[in-house]
Amino acid sequence: MQNVTQLSVSKRPRGREDDRTYPFMGAIAGFSFYWLAFVVPIWVYGSNTTLFFMLYTWPFFLALMPASVLIGVFFSVIFKGNMTLMVLCSGAVIVCLFWLVFSLITGW
Repeated sequence: MQNVTQLSVSKRPRGREDDRTYPFMGAIAGFSFYWLAFVVPIWVYGSNTTLFFMLYTWPFFLALMPASVLIGVFFSVIFKGNMTLMVLCSGAVIVCLFWLVFSLITGW
């Protein structure tokens, strides 16, 4: 027979309840920066040209949405509790990734 000691609920280590909120906040940041990055080429090149171009290439940009959410989750897990650094890093990576795809497709 094993010598087992039962732990009561009060002896459980504290601070683990907040760990589940970091990936959610990163997903929200990634999704928000995806839409912000989607608007940047429209601001730079105008709405008619950009929207006409994106009409034919929308699958490439749609594929960046789950990647943006995963990038936000990744940075939120890496920078636990530091929301400012998480938002800055995920925003910079997502906007650069979107701009890279846009530049490669257009050849500019």
